[in-house]
Amino acid sequence: MTKLDDAFAMLDVYASVGADSFVVTKTDILQEVKWGKSYSDSELRKRLPAMVRTAARRRPCKISDSETVMAGENLIIRPTGKGVAFLQLDDLTADKLEQVRPAAFLIHATSPGSHQAWIAVSGLPEGKEAFKGFMRRVRKAVGGNDKSASHATRLAGTENFKERYAPDYPVVTILETHPGRVMTQQQLETLGLVAPPEPAPAVFPLKTPREHTGSEGERTWPDYERCIAGAPPNKEGTGPDRSAADFFWCKMAAQRGHGIGEIADKLLEVSARAQERARRHDGGYALVTALNAVAAAERDRVKRGRG
Repeated sequence: MTKLDDAFAMLDVYASVGADSFVVTKTDILQEVKWGKSYSDSELRKRLPAMVRTAARRRPCKISDSETVMAGENLIIRPTGKGVAFLQLDDLTADKLEQVRPAAFLIHATSPGSHQAWIAVSGLPEGKEAFKGFMRRVRKAVGGNDKSASHATRLAGTENFKERYAPDYPVVTILETHPGRVMTQQQLETLGLVAPPEPAPAVFPLKTPREHTGSEGERTWPDYERCIAGAPPNKEGTGPDRSAADFFWCKMAAQRGHGIGEIADKLLEVSARAQERARRHDGGYALVTALNAVAAAERDRVKRGRG
């Protein structure tokens, strides 16, 4: 199979379990997002050959003040579909891979020894919080870092451009597919892939209200209206720069410990601009903003550590 065949094979297996659209993003070797957009399945198939060809084209990339390497761009897709939830399990060890194999519709390697499995589930309660709660239970049973989940993956047949792999970048490789395999919650529970529900947290009377912060370990959300109020004016001078406000809000959320996927979802709830972009079928706006903000927060954290 060619690289393009592998890319189409990945789209095929996602479509077989109900994916009908994809958010596509491109990142550079430093994992910074350069571009993102939402496509229907049919639209993406038309554009895929050019995307793969362009992403593979190597160019000089500066990775430090004194070092430049040749690298292309990472192609990353995030599947969505009506009536189906996609569970992403990353960095699976060999024993964990065996555990999830009976339920997975796709298993692939993003680099040698780094396995990723995807499970499609139907019949889950509607709502983002219900999905996140169920995802946590699956990850608790299997293992994995729920906070970092973005429910997006590198496209099969493309190279994984990361600084540590230069100059011999691994190719994202499909290991196993099971077209049409859609599980139910009961089936996953039977396979031992769902941990028991977490007990409800104890309720304590509120002592002293504190704006924007919670108790130790609690992840709170920034005040979006304050981000709007503090944003610079837009180019027209008619109001605040809402893109800047969205970015700053996402960055603050990342600093409070929220992951990429949940930040993108929450931005769609609080930002009128993100909602408008979604209505125009640009679902990639929220995810790209979250990805860029998380990357910026991480760079700031590293700089503080060096200082």
